[in-house]
Amino acid sequence: MARYTGPVCRLCRREGMKLFLKGERCYTEKCAIEKRNMPPGQHGRRRSSKMQGYGVQLREKQKVKRVYGVLEEQFRRYFEMADRTRGITGETLLQLLERRLDNAVYRMGFSTSRAQGRQLVRHGHFLVNGKKVDIPSYSLKAGDVVTVRQTSRTNPAILHAVGEVKGRGIPEWIALEGELGAKVASIPTRAQINLPVQEQLIVELYSK
Repeated sequence: MARYTGPVCRLCRREGMKLFLKGERCYTEKCAIEKRNMPPGQHGRRRSSKMQGYGVQLREKQKVKRVYGVLEEQFRRYFEMADRTRGITGETLLQLLERRLDNAVYRMGFSTSRAQGRQLVRHGHFLVNGKKVDIPSYSLKAGDVVTVRQTSRTNPAILHAVGEVKGRGIPEWIALEGELGAKVASIPTRAQINLPVQEQLIVELYSK
Protein backbone atom coordinates (compact mmCIF):
# COMPACT_ATOMS: atom_id res chain seq x y z
CA MET A 1 0.00 0.00 0.00
CA ALA A 2 1.35 3.43 -0.96
CA ARG A 3 2.17 5.79 1.86
CA TYR A 4 4.25 8.87 2.56
CA THR A 5 7.74 7.90 3.75
CA GLY A 6 9.47 11.29 3.83
CA PRO A 7 10.21 13.52 6.85
CA VAL A 8 6.91 14.30 8.57
CA CYS A 9 8.06 17.47 10.34
CA ARG A 10 8.22 19.30 7.02
CA LEU A 11 4.50 18.50 6.54
CA CYS A 12 3.68 20.38 9.76
CA ARG A 13 5.88 23.28 8.69
CA ARG A 14 4.19 23.39 5.28
CA GLU A 15 0.76 23.66 6.88
CA GLY A 16 1.97 26.10 9.54
CA MET A 17 0.48 24.08 12.41
CA LYS A 18 1.12 21.00 14.51
CA LEU A 19 -0.34 17.90 12.89
CA PHE A 20 0.93 15.67 15.72
CA LEU A 21 2.57 13.21 13.35
CA LYS A 22 5.52 12.33 15.63
CA GLY A 23 3.77 11.44 18.84
CA GLU A 24 5.42 12.67 22.03
CA ARG A 25 7.98 14.84 20.22
CA CYS A 26 5.17 17.15 19.09
CA TYR A 27 4.46 18.05 22.73
CA THR A 28 8.03 19.20 23.45
CA GLU A 29 10.25 22.11 22.45
CA LYS A 30 11.95 19.76 19.96
CA CYS A 31 8.91 20.08 17.68
CA ALA A 32 9.86 21.58 14.32
CA ILE A 33 7.08 24.19 14.57
CA GLU A 34 8.61 25.45 17.82
CA LYS A 35 12.02 25.86 16.17
CA ARG A 36 11.22 26.90 12.59
CA ASN A 37 7.64 27.92 12.00
CA MET A 38 8.06 28.55 8.28
CA PRO A 39 7.42 26.55 5.10
CA PRO A 40 10.22 24.07 4.26
CA GLY A 41 12.64 24.64 1.43
CA GLN A 42 15.23 27.16 0.35
CA HIS A 43 12.70 29.97 -0.11
CA GLY A 44 10.50 29.20 2.87
CA ARG A 45 11.04 32.60 4.49
CA ARG A 46 10.03 34.43 1.31
CA ARG A 47 6.76 32.61 0.68
CA SER A 48 3.72 34.78 1.14
CA SER A 49 1.26 33.56 3.75
CA LYS A 50 -1.63 35.28 1.98
CA MET A 51 -3.73 32.81 0.02
CA GLN A 52 -7.17 33.08 -1.46
CA GLY A 53 -9.76 30.82 -3.06
CA TYR A 54 -8.31 27.58 -4.37
CA GLY A 55 -5.09 27.87 -2.37
CA VAL A 56 -6.94 28.08 0.97
CA GLN A 57 -9.22 25.17 0.04
CA LEU A 58 -6.26 23.04 -1.05
CA ARG A 59 -4.38 23.65 2.21
CA GLU A 60 -7.41 22.56 4.28
CA LYS A 61 -7.64 19.34 2.29
CA GLN A 62 -3.92 18.67 2.66
CA LYS A 63 -4.10 19.21 6.41
CA VAL A 64 -6.80 16.58 6.84
CA LYS A 65 -5.10 14.11 4.50
CA ARG A 66 -1.83 14.43 6.37
CA VAL A 67 -3.36 14.23 9.84
CA TYR A 68 -5.08 10.91 9.07
CA GLY A 69 -2.31 9.59 6.83
CA VAL A 70 -4.36 8.90 3.70
CA LEU A 71 -3.38 9.58 0.11
CA GLU A 72 -5.38 11.41 -2.54
CA GLU A 73 -7.31 8.52 -4.12
CA GLN A 74 -8.37 7.13 -0.76
CA PHE A 75 -9.30 10.58 0.51
CA ARG A 76 -11.48 11.18 -2.55
CA ARG A 77 -13.30 7.90 -1.90
CA TYR A 78 -14.02 9.04 1.66
CA PHE A 79 -15.39 12.32 0.30
CA GLU A 80 -17.63 10.55 -2.23
CA MET A 81 -18.92 8.30 0.55
CA ALA A 82 -19.65 11.33 2.73
CA ASP A 83 -21.33 13.11 -0.17
CA ARG A 84 -23.73 10.17 -0.63
CA THR A 85 -24.58 10.06 3.07
CA ARG A 86 -27.40 12.13 4.54
CA GLY A 87 -26.20 14.99 6.70
CA ILE A 88 -23.53 17.67 6.50
CA THR A 89 -20.92 16.41 4.03
CA GLY A 90 -17.88 18.00 5.68
CA GLU A 91 -18.81 16.74 9.13
CA THR A 92 -19.57 13.25 7.79
CA LEU A 93 -16.17 13.20 6.06
CA LEU A 94 -14.37 13.86 9.36
CA GLN A 95 -16.50 11.24 11.12
CA LEU A 96 -15.55 8.60 8.54
CA LEU A 97 -11.86 9.39 8.96
CA GLU A 98 -12.12 9.52 12.74
CA ARG A 99 -13.70 6.05 12.84
CA ARG A 100 -10.76 4.42 11.06
CA LEU A 101 -9.26 1.72 13.27
CA ASP A 102 -5.73 3.17 13.16
CA ASN A 103 -7.05 6.56 14.29
CA ALA A 104 -9.23 4.99 16.99
CA VAL A 105 -6.22 3.07 18.35
CA TYR A 106 -4.40 6.42 18.64
CA ARG A 107 -7.40 8.14 20.22
CA MET A 108 -7.83 5.28 22.69
CA GLY A 109 -4.23 5.70 23.84
CA PHE A 110 -2.78 2.45 22.50
CA SER A 111 -0.28 4.27 20.27
CA THR A 112 1.61 7.56 20.46
CA SER A 113 0.77 8.57 16.88
CA ARG A 114 -1.56 7.53 14.07
CA ALA A 115 1.39 6.18 12.09
CA GLN A 116 2.36 3.93 14.98
CA GLY A 117 -1.29 2.93 15.37
CA ARG A 118 -1.38 1.93 11.70
CA GLN A 119 1.70 -0.24 12.15
CA LEU A 120 0.38 -1.91 15.29
CA VAL A 121 -2.94 -2.68 13.56
CA ARG A 122 -1.09 -4.11 10.55
CA HIS A 123 0.85 -6.41 12.85
CA GLY A 124 -2.37 -7.79 14.29
CA HIS A 125 -2.13 -6.54 17.88
CA PHE A 126 -5.84 -5.66 18.24
CA LEU A 127 -9.22 -7.36 18.41
CA VAL A 128 -12.50 -5.75 17.39
CA ASN A 129 -15.45 -7.38 19.15
CA GLY A 130 -13.21 -10.34 19.94
CA LYS A 131 -11.93 -10.89 16.38
CA LYS A 132 -8.50 -9.96 15.05
CA VAL A 133 -8.57 -7.07 12.58
CA ASP A 134 -5.37 -6.01 10.80
CA ILE A 135 -6.85 -3.47 8.37
CA PRO A 136 -6.01 0.14 9.41
CA SER A 137 -8.90 1.59 7.40
CA TYR A 138 -11.48 -0.68 9.07
CA SER A 139 -14.47 1.50 9.97
CA LEU A 140 -15.69 1.19 13.55
CA LYS A 141 -19.35 1.53 14.53
CA ALA A 142 -20.98 2.70 17.75
CA GLY A 143 -20.80 -0.15 20.24
CA ASP A 144 -17.64 -1.74 18.83
CA VAL A 145 -15.07 -2.77 21.43
CA VAL A 146 -11.34 -2.65 20.65
CA THR A 147 -8.98 -4.62 22.88
CA VAL A 148 -5.30 -5.46 22.83
CA ARG A 149 -4.70 -9.15 22.05
CA GLN A 150 -3.66 -11.25 25.01
CA THR A 151 -0.31 -12.05 23.39
CA SER A 152 0.36 -8.33 22.82
CA ARG A 153 -0.34 -7.07 26.33
CA THR A 154 3.36 -6.89 27.16
CA ASN A 155 4.26 -5.03 23.95
CA PRO A 156 6.57 -2.15 25.04
CA ALA A 157 5.19 0.30 22.48
CA ILE A 158 1.59 -0.23 23.60
CA LEU A 159 2.43 -0.06 27.30
CA HIS A 160 4.44 3.12 26.75
CA ALA A 161 1.54 4.70 24.83
CA VAL A 162 -0.94 3.80 27.58
CA GLY A 163 1.22 5.67 30.08
CA GLU A 164 1.74 8.64 27.76
CA VAL A 165 -1.95 9.17 26.91
CA LYS A 166 -2.70 10.52 30.39
CA GLY A 167 -1.36 13.89 29.32
CA ARG A 168 -3.24 13.81 26.00
CA GLY A 169 -6.66 12.68 27.19
CA ILE A 170 -9.36 10.47 25.67
CA PRO A 171 -12.16 11.98 23.53
CA GLU A 172 -15.73 11.80 24.78
CA TRP A 173 -16.92 9.38 22.10
CA ILE A 174 -14.61 6.69 23.50
CA ALA A 175 -15.20 4.82 26.77
CA LEU A 176 -12.34 2.87 28.33
CA GLU A 177 -13.12 -0.73 29.26
CA GLY A 178 -10.57 -2.30 31.56
CA GLU A 179 -6.86 -1.58 31.32
CA LEU A 180 -6.29 -2.42 27.65
CA GLY A 181 -9.71 -2.08 26.05
CA ALA A 182 -12.00 0.69 24.85
CA LYS A 183 -15.48 1.00 23.38
CA VAL A 184 -16.85 3.32 20.70
CA ALA A 185 -19.56 4.84 22.89
CA SER A 186 -21.05 6.89 20.03
CA ILE A 187 -20.34 8.28 16.59
CA PRO A 188 -18.11 11.34 17.17
CA THR A 189 -19.75 14.72 16.72
CA ARG A 190 -17.90 17.62 15.10
CA ALA A 191 -17.41 19.21 18.51
CA GLN A 192 -15.70 16.02 19.73
CA ILE A 193 -13.27 15.90 16.81
CA ASN A 194 -10.43 18.10 17.96
CA LEU A 195 -9.18 19.18 14.56
CA PRO A 196 -8.68 22.88 13.68
CA VAL A 197 -9.77 22.72 10.04
CA GLN A 198 -12.60 24.24 8.01
CA GLU A 199 -14.07 21.16 6.40
CA GLN A 200 -16.56 23.24 4.39
CA LEU A 201 -13.64 24.49 2.29
CA ILE A 202 -12.86 20.88 1.34
CA VAL A 203 -16.46 20.39 0.25
CA GLU A 204 -16.22 23.55 -1.88
CA LEU A 205 -12.95 22.33 -3.43
CA TYR A 206 -14.41 18.99 -4.53
CA SER A 207 -17.69 20.57 -5.64
CA LYS A 208 -16.09 22.64 -8.40
